[in-house]
Amino acid sequence: MTTPASAPSAPSAPPASTLRECDISARSTDVFGRVLCSARNHHFIVDGPIYNNCPGEALTPMETFLSGVAACGVELIHVIAREQSIPLSRVAVDIHGVVDRSKQARPGVTTFNSVLVDFTLWGTDAANAATLVDGFKGRCPLFGTVSVAVPDVQVRHKLGK
Repeated sequence: MTTPASAPSAPSAPPASTLRECDISARSTDVFGRVLCSARNHHFIVDGPIYNNCPGEALTPMETFLSGVAACGVELIHVIAREQSIPLSRVAVDIHGVVDRSKQARPGVTTFNSVLVDFTLWGTDAANAATLVDGFKGRCPLFGTVSVAVPDVQVRHKLGK
């Protein structure tokens, strides 16, 4: 006796890639300390800080880096909330970084001495806010880099009113 062949299963979607890559270019300009950066088809100026005798008019490299961490936080909190069907209406992030070159943890390399990240979340409850912030901490590669390189990292969150 033969058994009937089972119906073919519906093709499954290929697994989402876990690989993330990006290419950024930066070049000097005719103004000392001013850098033209490019990412995909976007171009923007980054200025060295005034304390390096640079213009300091545009965002500095440190501000640009911390902006990336903050932007990753806002974007990922929304993504994670959608993925997990967690109610959320709005997110804000404030970030503060300190670099003291005279007090570095390791010789020959300069890192932030401390970074404080403050999240405010609206339209959710305290338990969900904690879940979303924990998800950000485990998923944002910029924050991950900060968390392993910086001796003092604090992440706080509160509910917006």
